[in-house]
Amino acid sequence: MSLQDDNKAIVGQWFDRFWGKTFDASVIDQIAAPDMLLKYSLHEPRRGRADIKSFITDFRAAFPDLNFWGTADLLAEGDYVIGQWEGGGTHTGPAFKDFLAGSLSANTGKTMRFTGVTILKLKDGKIVEEIGLDDGVACLTQLGILKAA
Repeated sequence: MSLQDDNKAIVGQWFDRFWGKTFDASVIDQIAAPDMLLKYSLHEPRRGRADIKSFITDFRAAFPDLNFWGTADLLAEGDYVIGQWEGGGTHTGPAFKDFLAGSLSANTGKTMRFTGVTILKLKDGKIVEEIGLDDGVACLTQLGILKAA
């Protein structure tokens, strides 16, 4: 297999086990670099395994059915893999204060569904960066944090 195929396989595992319907926290220690950067427009950037674990634990507690999936084949070039995705969840858990634009009180019952594109950088079989561009306006409007025009 080529470097690109290896990297796509690693990212596929990450998408399935970190962002997918069935979360597996062990994936963070297995394939995230110790100082990995996780950056999306909806949240403060996260750096390092402990910070990323804290983020995803809180996110999944607030949205127990959180699930994201790929909507196109992964593209790879050198150390980079690009993925297109869709997903969301329903806020049935505790209050969630991690959105940059505002917070949610406990168990609002509101559902978010949105899309995005993510670029991941790998080095020596580990993800060192995950930087995504998401449709945060749609997400925050659905959750009532932003008001529709």
